[in-house]
Amino acid sequence: MLPLLLLAFAAPPLDPALVRGFDFFYNLEYTKALSSFRSEEQSRPNDPHLQNYIAQAVLYQAMLKAGALESELVSGSNAFLRREKMNPTAEEQQAFDNAIANSLRLAAQQTNSAHAEHAQAVAYGLRANYNFLVRKAWLDSLKDSTQARKHAEACLRLDPTYTDAKLILGVHDYVVGSLSWTYKFLGFLAGIRGDRDGGIRTIEEVAAKAVNSRVDAKVLLAAIYRREKRSAQALALVEELIPLYPRNYLFRLEKAQMLADLGERERSLATLDEVIALQQRRAPGFAALPREKLAFLKGNLLFWFDDYRAAIPELELAVKARQELDPNTALLACLRLGQTHDLLQQREAARRAYQFAIALAPDSDLARECRRYLDRPYFRKKIPV
Repeated sequence: MLPLLLLAFAAPPLDPALVRGFDFFYNLEYTKALSSFRSEEQSRPNDPHLQNYIAQAVLYQAMLKAGALESELVSGSNAFLRREKMNPTAEEQQAFDNAIANSLRLAAQQTNSAHAEHAQAVAYGLRANYNFLVRKAWLDSLKDSTQARKHAEACLRLDPTYTDAKLILGVHDYVVGSLSWTYKFLGFLAGIRGDRDGGIRTIEEVAAKAVNSRVDAKVLLAAIYRREKRSAQALALVEELIPLYPRNYLFRLEKAQMLADLGERERSLATLDEVIALQQRRAPGFAALPREKLAFLKGNLLFWFDDYRAAIPELELAVKARQELDPNTALLACLRLGQTHDLLQQREAARRAYQFAIALAPDSDLARECRRYLDRPYFRKKIPV
């Protein structure tokens, strides 16, 4: 699960009434999480954080449908800025907007409260993320990110021990510190100078000391460690999370990718085969996972392990189902199939695969990459998975 641009998290409180909702949330069962959170609205009419939980569940549900939660999809240079636009329903957009507005209204009514300042920081951070991912409203996202940081800092001034508020600051520092100087200038405009290593240290502090945000910090760290080529550390965190949230298939898929990063071919493929077996026997949390998505992931692993002929049938299975898969998986499957055919000097088959991607989303970054290969065959660059 990926670290997104200026992401904020609405972490669960230590309130037993909400534990069930967050068990659903971390197991990717967002419809159930929303139902659980909304059932608490009448008993918590003045709680701004509850509204943030609702908004975050709506956002993550849309991200899951779009295939935007896999850290594999942000492994490239400045990939924070390359995410394709998501398309939530009108109902989802309205639910998100209402929850954020309610959170900000309720929090503004509470003065000199670290709890309320944190609620506002999270609300603005979530809306910044929504503006960036969904609306592609860059300036609005930047303005909301500035507000998120301001309220997180205000929270810590009121209560320096409120470690949960540091998560937003750490993510901001890491993301801006990871950008090229061209994009980093936008962070400067928002008052965020960026500190890649400092941001990681802050998130590590939250993972170790926070009251409510430890899980979120660990999920973020796993994705960040992988992006930083620290896959052994990432693997340790994911292996800690899997038994806590056994219905979250993304953690197992991430484990397979991290093992591949470490060059452990057999363990990586075996981990993915375990997920395929869970999907085939319709285990809780895995029944709705498309087999074709798993085929792409297996084909992708085989591609990076130089087993091109074994990769092709897996990738072809995914490409045949491209209209039903989430946009990111479908586009990547077409791209990878074309590259695999090119490496086997099967030029016409490669061009057909690239054309499938172009037809799916002509204006996407991946389609533009595929156009380059129509006239000039792909050649293999030896880089990690």
